[in-house]
Amino acid sequence: MNESSKHTKIYLLMVLAAFFWSGAFIAGKFAVPYIPPCTLTFLRFFFAVIILYFVMKAHNKKLGEEAFYLKKEHIPFFLFTGIVGMIGYHILFFSSLQYTTAINSSVIGAANPIVTTIIASILLKSKVPPKQLLGILLSFLGVILTITSADLKVLTSFSFNKGDLLMLAAVLCWAAYAVVSKSKGNSINPIALTYYSFLFCCFFSLPLVILEKPWTFIHQIPISAWAATLYMSIFASVIGYLVQQMAIKEIGPSRSSVFVNLVPVFSIILAVIILGEELVFIKVITAALIIAGVYICQKFS
Repeated sequence: MNESSKHTKIYLLMVLAAFFWSGAFIAGKFAVPYIPPCTLTFLRFFFAVIILYFVMKAHNKKLGEEAFYLKKEHIPFFLFTGIVGMIGYHILFFSSLQYTTAINSSVIGAANPIVTTIIASILLKSKVPPKQLLGILLSFLGVILTITSADLKVLTSFSFNKGDLLMLAAVLCWAAYAVVSKSKGNSINPIALTYYSFLFCCFFSLPLVILEKPWTFIHQIPISAWAATLYMSIFASVIGYLVQQMAIKEIGPSRSSVFVNLVPVFSIILAVIILGEELVFIKVITAALIIAGVYICQKFS
């Protein structure tokens, strides 16, 4: 296979990964009416951990078991990624879907790379070029228009949708996770990093799950909610991640990250078709502003 066709295959796989990630917003809408946020977070990563365990076993032959050992010095790192990146983000994400639309949550989620850039500039003391600043301003304008529905009264009265604010908090958790992963996780095998982050998430979310008393509702969960949970575990978490790792290896992180911009586009289409959500023109504009801002930031990073 020549270099060009190889890259084309990776590009198509990354489009598919973006489609899988966008499906998580739809799947979440199917699951949250029946499974509380903490239990849903635990179940999503419990199934993903089982699958990733076998993925690691398959890679043992190539890289050796040492690449996947849990080292003592990495425990504080995995505590952060598991608790902030996985538990924090997903509990806030699933909670947001109880109060807002899949369209709103995906549009706000699209600002993730921008928030990551800002947190990286603060924590790592990296300078933000003027052109990147333009991208940040564009994206934040898109976020503000999304959570206010372009209504100035919402901004002046601070009567924001609770779900939109929860999704914004989720984005902050994920951005912090991304910065710490990039700055502190370079020496850790990517599959091991994800596996142990998921494993720590499962372990430390258990007390929260007990507080939700899953034994009182687990027998009432419909097949559709179980299917949605498995979708998020297999397609959005495991397959999406593995494809992304392949892409980073083949075409580099910069070109790979561009495909994330497709997530809100796919999410909006799926939300309208599957969930029957109303597509308001202002949401198209806000999504375009955020995607344009993210693209500018990526191009001039």
